[in-house]
Amino acid sequence: MPIRCAAAAQATASLVLEPIKKIEGTVTLPGSKSLSNRTLLLAALAEGTTVLENVLDSEDIRYMVSALEQLNVGLEVDWPARRIVVRGCGGRFDSPGGELFLGNAGTAMRPLTAAVAAAGRGTFVLDGVARMRERPIEDLVSGLRQLGVEASCTLGTQCPPVRVEARGLRPGRVELSGAVSSQYLTALLMAAPLIAITDELISAPYVAMTIQLMARFGVRVEERAPGLRLLHVPGAQRYRSPGTAFGDVAFAEVLRRMGARVEWQARSITVQGPPRGELRAVDESCVDIPDAAMTLAVAALFARGTTVIRDVGSWRVKETERMKAIVAELTKLGADVVEGADSCTITPPPALRAAAIETYDDHRMAMAFSLAACGDQPITILDPGCTRKTFPNYFEVLESVTHR
Repeated sequence: MPIRCAAAAQATASLVLEPIKKIEGTVTLPGSKSLSNRTLLLAALAEGTTVLENVLDSEDIRYMVSALEQLNVGLEVDWPARRIVVRGCGGRFDSPGGELFLGNAGTAMRPLTAAVAAAGRGTFVLDGVARMRERPIEDLVSGLRQLGVEASCTLGTQCPPVRVEARGLRPGRVELSGAVSSQYLTALLMAAPLIAITDELISAPYVAMTIQLMARFGVRVEERAPGLRLLHVPGAQRYRSPGTAFGDVAFAEVLRRMGARVEWQARSITVQGPPRGELRAVDESCVDIPDAAMTLAVAALFARGTTVIRDVGSWRVKETERMKAIVAELTKLGADVVEGADSCTITPPPALRAAAIETYDDHRMAMAFSLAACGDQPITILDPGCTRKTFPNYFEVLESVTHR
């Protein structure tokens, strides 16, 4: 029996993927979670009305939409058409405060914490599920305090819930660590003063995405030191709607280095794998693509030699503790995996084992490990419905290009 449709996958506790001989076809991917939530928030802060097309319909985006509605931002939402009309608040939320529940959506929690501090007036508490209460946010809270905001992690754990006494930001300079999450810098950039970064910035392409989006909405960011280490946002700027708007593609180049043929077009990427057994192991710094690096970990099961994935310490503070999760599940499949503080080394087994893959309520664990079915053994994905966070019909799309 092949995999069931997406609706069934959402409702079932497990999903058995029979061995896949070939994946071939054309897939139209859903909109980006990171792009969708950033654009929604910028449109909400802007003057004027913005029409967003191809917005991702997923759990994380719906948390952002719900929060913006609580902040009295005018929204016209058409989920079937993936279209949202946003009537911007012109930099001031018409809300006296309140509690915002954001699930496990980091792309909503971090930017909204800074946004309510800058654009809100009143007391706001931002909270989420149990795992969100384990994901650090103190660096961002510290940055806001440097700008005169009274903010704190109320449980004393350096994680949400976050309480913000919103009275606006004062102009100034912020020193911010870039070692844990690029979302802290993204949040402060969107809220806007002078920022200096300490430590190497992980996921720099996401910050570049934020700067490009801010430019689309009429706000200029000046880079005053290489590597996004010193950024200046001039004062007296306002977000203005561009009317219609609307990282990880660098992973395609990693696949090329592993032996795949990659062709780039204006709106598509074509990837053709090498003959079975000819995929090459790589030694990669994945500081810019930590999410896509999870797929590399599974691809390593099919590579000749030992693959080293470096600079992925951020895995430990994602939707789950991804380092330990990846090591545990790869080991079930027979791989020899060595865990480092911010790296892992993967040596594939002579033959993959059949296994039931724990997904830890992490959408990327389910999607990445589904590709282990390209071996000769069935793979069971537990809680396949966790893909609702970013790609609700993932298994239906996978089935559409699967040949057995």
